[in-house]
Amino acid sequence: MKIVYVITLLMLGVSFTACGQNKNRSGKTTQQSTKKETTMDFSKITNDKVKQAIEALDAGDRSWYAFFTANPEMTDDGNTVDFKSFFEKALGNEKFLTIDKVENEGKHVYGNFKAGQWGTFKVFFKFHLNADGKFDRLDIGQSH
Repeated sequence: MKIVYVITLLMLGVSFTACGQNKNRSGKTTQQSTKKETTMDFSKITNDKVKQAIEALDAGDRSWYAFFTANPEMTDDGNTVDFKSFFEKALGNEKFLTIDKVENEGKHVYGNFKAGQWGTFKVFFKFHLNADGKFDRLDIGQSH
């Protein structure tokens, strides 16, 4: 009787383990993931250059810098900051979580933003495009 009890417990243990697995098309067993991957929706951004720049920022891609002049002006909550120093720390650590509103021909973007160690809050990014098609100024800050 003891052997039947032990075998039953082993069978139950094995069956519960199998519930968390799937077979993929190649027949290999994989673990199920409860993590839901979400893709950021950039479709609200109507200015192509702004959209591409924010996509690069969110991806932590250094191509972000190619959208700007060599030494763009930048403000953070109205305070002048060094663009390159700021984004050397932010790039790859900070990103938009939602795009809530877009204004000024797609150059002003508002949304929820994850700012690394500072947390998550509503922000604005205001891009200033020069005649050569590069951004020569970026104003960012908390929006209300």
